[in-house]
Order: sequence, then C-alpha cells, then structure tokens
Amino acid sequence: MIKDVLKEAETRMQGAVQALTAELAGIRTGRASPALVENLTVEYYGVPTPLKQLATISVPEPRTLLIKPFDPAVLKGIERAILASDLGLTPNNDGKNIRLNLPPLTEERRKELVRVVHHRMEEARVAVRNVRRDLIKTLREFENEKMISEDDRKRGEDELQKVTDRFIEEIDKAGQRKEEEILEV
Repeated sequence: MIKDVLKEAETRMQGAVQALTAELAGIRTGRASPALVENLTVEYYGVPTPLKQLATISVPEPRTLLIKPFDPAVLKGIERAILASDLGLTPNNDGKNIRLNLPPLTEERRKELVRVVHHRMEEARVAVRNVRRDLIKTLREFENEKMISEDDRKRGEDELQKVTDRFIEEIDKAGQRKEEEILEV
C-alpha cells in the first residue's frame, strides 16, 4: 500500500520535473536552439498546431534558426505566431523559409530571463510539494480506515519526504544549469 503511494509520488513528481525541463528549453539563451520555437502554436487551416509538426527547424549558424515549412501556405501563419510570441524576434521570410536571427542578450534581458527561470522553478517546487501534501493526506486516510498502522504511516511520510527532497534537488539542478546557460556570454 505504501509502496503504491511512493510509486505514485515518483510518477507525479517526475511529471513536474519534465514539465519544468520543457519550459526551460523554451527560454532563450545566447545560442540558437530549435526548442525555442518548436512548441509555438501556429494557426493551420483553422487548427492550432505546434510548429514542429508544420516545419523542420534547424540551426545553420550559432545565432540563427532556419524554419522550412512542409507547406509554403503556412509561412504567414508561422510569421504571425513568432511575432505574437514573447521571444522578441523578428522573422525574415524569403518566400520559402523563415530565418530567425538571435541578437546577443543584453545584461538587463539576461537578468530578466534568470528571474523567469526562478519563477518557473518555484512553480515546479510547489507542484512537487502539492503532490507530497496529497499523498500524505492519502496515507492519513489509510491510517484512519485501519488499513495501515501509525508507524507505517510515519515511515511512509518519511519516505515520501525523501522522494520529495530528491525531486526538489533535481529541479534546483535543472534551474542552475539554465541560469548558467543564460548568464554565459
């Protein structure tokens, strides 16, 4: 019973870490990365579609992204999605492809991005703590229904705290890596 609760904790907390990792990949650093734009939502024949399903995204140069749509009719939609995003990039459309030139980050913009990273890290930590809270509540319900003893509940809560600490540490490491990437000149 307690093993099931711990397994559920692992799964749900891993989901929070994966969501954070995906969000951090979309935050701009000094170098070009397809992850920057691949999840942008583009209006494609009335259906919101992720950019990665509509085009190939490559990095021909360290500060340039090249977007080659499979269907040339979607060029304008891709351009609109990039302009509407909070990336602060201007697309260059040559009729077949879109080039995104990433200007070097200013010191002020770097600090702002670090604040965004810290905010996202805190959201992930809160998500992990919420999972812990929910599962502690479950353990207490098991105890109240005489399915487990008080000692088992306490042991379960201790194990749950260890799992929580491990995932909080993973979140901190992921945020630290991204922060170093952003501050790298």
